[in-house]
Amino acid sequence: MSDSESDGGEVEKGVEHFNGPVENAWLMKIPEFKPEDNPNGLVEESSFSCLFPKYREKYIKECWPLVVKALAAHHIKADLDLILGNMTVRTTRKTWDPFIIIKSRDLIKLLSRSVPFEQAVKVLEDEISCDIIKIKNLVRNKEKFVKRRSRLIGPNGCTLKSLELLTNCYVLVQGATVSAIGPYKGLQCVRKVVEETMKNIHPIYNIKALMIKRELMKDENLQEENWERFLPRFQAKNTSKRNKPKVVKKKKEYTPFPPPLPESKIDKQLASGEYFLTDEQKRSKKRQEQVAKEKRNEVVQKKRREQDFVAPEETSKRAKGDGSNATAQLDVKSLKSKIAKANKRAGKTK
Repeated sequence: MSDSESDGGEVEKGVEHFNGPVENAWLMKIPEFKPEDNPNGLVEESSFSCLFPKYREKYIKECWPLVVKALAAHHIKADLDLILGNMTVRTTRKTWDPFIIIKSRDLIKLLSRSVPFEQAVKVLEDEISCDIIKIKNLVRNKEKFVKRRSRLIGPNGCTLKSLELLTNCYVLVQGATVSAIGPYKGLQCVRKVVEETMKNIHPIYNIKALMIKRELMKDENLQEENWERFLPRFQAKNTSKRNKPKVVKKKKEYTPFPPPLPESKIDKQLASGEYFLTDEQKRSKKRQEQVAKEKRNEVVQKKRREQDFVAPEETSKRAKGDGSNATAQLDVKSLKSKIAKANKRAGKTK
């Protein structure tokens, strides 16, 4: 047996010691970290601080006893400074978990980003983490930023709710950041959807892909196959919105002289001679113009009223002649018939 074959056999034997295949590493359960694993505790004290905005002061002040109680279970001390608007968490001598201070830092960060305490306290669990995505610098234009952010939320928050159901994460859009709380695999999907939405890719495409993947996970025969053939492929279409041909503006001939200034009101009065009239003459002229305007309006209105009483025009002369001849012919026939009847009666009487 060669060296390569022996190495391969050792690797295969090593793989058999895992609880599951390497591809299902996300499904592996992380062993719980207990106080017996670190009996000596931490060597040095660690602390983190976080500022919060003024509008969050009332809510943080109300829920701060709950924050202190939740952190005290992990031997973490929490301080609140309302004067400076600052939250601080620090380790104590009894703290045995070295990573709990990072979880506590995430907790106060989420509270400052308008996340409610009921959701933010879930970060202290082992399987749960958080991700604060900054979306302000992804779009330069402010109008486009607001439009794409509202597209991520969806009408009545339905897009955000469907994203939460597919990723098992809590997602909150606040200002220039998106806060997500949930398992690590779900946070990766949320970050991908948020970043692609701010890059002008509609979130419905990623939501459809997540729904298909969710159905494919239920089939045990497809777990080790490539899912690319099942996922939809959306191609970006750069369609021109211009229907009419582009009008090319002709370049004007260069002239060293500036364009003439428009005439002012005084220039127009000087040209018509109105500038030199007295106040009485101006009033009389204005009165005469008003009387003339009223007379013109009366004439126009009279013509409009008389139109209702004008008789409609008759048909052409030829049509009139044809009608008269036809009536004349009908009268002659009736006379002939009457004369014939009279002669018959006269013959019978004789």
